[in-house]
Order: sequence, then structure tokens, then C-alpha cells
Amino acid sequence: MLKEVAERLKDNYPYGDPLYAGQMLKPPHPVARLAYEMALQINPNNHALDGGRASSAMEKEAVAALARMVGWETHLGHLCGGGTMANLEALWIAGQLHPGKTILASTQAHYTHQRIAGVLGLPFETVPVDRRGRMDEHALDRRLAAGGVGTVVATIGTTATGAVDPLAAIVELRKRYDFRVHADAAYGGYFLLTDNLEQETRGAFDHLADAASVVIDPHKHGLQPYGCGCVLFKDPSVGRLYRHDSPYTYYTSTDLHLGEIALECSRPGAAAVALWATQRLFPLVRGGDFAQGLASGRAAALALYERLREDRRFVTAAPPELDILVWAPRAVSVTEASNLSRRVFAEAAQRQLHLALVSLPLQLIDVQDMQRDRDAIICLRSVLMKPEHREWADRIWAILDEATTAAGVRR
Repeated sequence: MLKEVAERLKDNYPYGDPLYAGQMLKPPHPVARLAYEMALQINPNNHALDGGRASSAMEKEAVAALARMVGWETHLGHLCGGGTMANLEALWIAGQLHPGKTILASTQAHYTHQRIAGVLGLPFETVPVDRRGRMDEHALDRRLAAGGVGTVVATIGTTATGAVDPLAAIVELRKRYDFRVHADAAYGGYFLLTDNLEQETRGAFDHLADAASVVIDPHKHGLQPYGCGCVLFKDPSVGRLYRHDSPYTYYTSTDLHLGEIALECSRPGAAAVALWATQRLFPLVRGGDFAQGLASGRAAALALYERLREDRRFVTAAPPELDILVWAPRAVSVTEASNLSRRVFAEAAQRQLHLALVSLPLQLIDVQDMQRDRDAIICLRSVLMKPEHREWADRIWAILDEATTAAGVRR
């Protein structure tokens, strides 16, 4: 049977290879794998201390380290199955505090926010973005002035382009309007530790501590297996909103049971053990070994962006704020450019370079010389989130150059 499993698992992309630069897939660190496997021998459940005493303590310590990274010495938080569940909990709390009020997010925010608002029965609206894919602060100002807004979701690293919403400006708007700020830093949160961000982007990260809640996904840049997300609240008193009664748990200790501050019930203690071990090996300090790995991915994205920008065969989006970059072949029309993107994607895959495709509104890509025969353009997208991508940048470019020629893109 296991031999059959091994054969079935061959039907995958080489996610751990440096030439895989498509979706947000980063191999877990070996210490995370080993710690997870060790915990699986016990298979703890971090809902109640009855089911995972050691792993619950390790979860609290690991989550506290994430909170300190954000800038909070006091907090309430726990691990979740991923960013979707973490954002659900944050917006559920927001809805409890501002019932019936509208949730705002940018048009480039993750689609999960609109779906979550629907599940929670809360009104949801989007705010336009600027040419860099970041929430337009002036449009936000106008919408806040109209009233009825309970929460603004600031995306700290959009899924499509890695854009970082202007959190400093959003926080400033709270001086004039009453609303809650939720920072969806599921993808970009760890970049708080890096030293090679643009000044404006750094300003957004420096205001993470001013948000009411923050979501970070350790299973993205945190070197963890899927699924491992985390939701953090600045004000521990929101725990009262989770309060519930259970006739058969929470009796073995007067200490806080993680199930008392979570919507999820059963949760894998192994995920907490793996995260705790990884953070012991790589402390969450600015400029440390872990941060340098993130900086390397961003450096790779910047290097590849410069080559794309200087090559007349391509049109580009704005310079990457994190480690995601987007571009398209230059063509007579948007439709032709979109078709060429698909061809380059296929030609690159045949050469073992795995990219991704993304549909973007025309305002986010430089299509000034193209016939605008459609409202969106299919672009190529790379997520250079592996530290080794920096050393492989030349090889990635060489394959991309060859694939672009084979796809029929003219110089």
C-alpha cells in the first residue's frame, strides 16, 4: 500500500526545487518536520489541556513570540488551520464589537474576506487600489466619511502581487473615524524582520502594532507544514466574547485552555510543537538568520524585476514590495499579451521552470502601448520565497529567456 502511495505522490510539481517559483509553497524546515513527527507519536489535541498539556504550553509560547514580533507584550491568540480560519476569527470578533457595520477591504485583498463576511452575515465592500495594488487611502477616506464602517482590513502582502496596504495612513484615519483595523499579514507578516524593504513599505510594517488584530501564516514564510495559521488580538479582553461552557472539558486545570479562546475545537498539537521548535532554532529577531532568508527572497525578486524591466519584450507591474513579481510579454493588444503569457508559462514548464499565471486589472500593469481590448490581462507571476532563489536568479532568467523566445515573443 505504501508503495502505491509513493507512486501516487509522484503526480506533483517539484515544490521544493528552486526552479519551482509559482505558487506560495515553501518546504518546511527539517526541524519542523522532525518535531511534527515526534509529536505525532502522541497525537495531541490542543483544544483542551486534557488532550495536549505539553503541546498547549508550547503553543502559548510560540504564539507569544509572534506577538512580540508584532510589538505586543500582552495579547490574546492561538494557532489555526490557516489564514482563512484566522481571518474568520478576527472578523468574527470585529462583528461582535461592531454588529451590523460594514467590513472594508481593498479590491486586491484575498477573496476570503468577502466570503467570511457572508458567513458572518456582515456587510462587505471593497475599496479601490492605486497603481501599485495598494488600498487607495483617499478612496478609503471618502468611504469612511459616509459612515457605517466597523472594520478596515489592511492587507500586508496581497496574494496576487505582494502589495502592502498603507497601514500608516489607515491608522492615521482613526483619528477622524471610529473603526477597527485588522491586518491580514498572512503572507507578508514575517517581513517585519527584514532590513531591505522600501521606506513606505517599512512604514506599514512599523504600524502593525497599532492594529487591533493581526493574522500571520507560519505555513507560508514560517517554515511550517500545512496547516498552521495564527490569529493575534492586541486586547486580551476580547477573550470574553469566546466564553462558552463545556460539560466535559476544561476541568483538569485552572489555567487557560486554548479551546476557551478559539472557534475551532480539535486542533493538531503537532503543529504547535513544530512551530515552537523552529522558532527556538530561528529566533524571530530583526536581521537574524531567519530574517536573512526572507531578505534573500526579496533580493531575488528585485534582481529578476530589473532584468524584466530592462528587456523590451516585457511589460511589468510595479517593483515588488516583498518577494512576488508580475510581468507580461509586450504585444499589440492585451488579448495577445495574455495569450503569450500562457505560452511562456507552458514553455517554461517544459524546461522545468514552474511559474504561475494571474489575472490583473490593467491599471496594475504597464500596458500604455497596447490596444485595450479587454479589462484584465493574464500575467506571469513568480513567488521567490525560497532563500536559495537569490543564488538561482541567473538560472531562472536564462530559462525564462529561452522559454520567452520559444513562445514567439518578439524583441
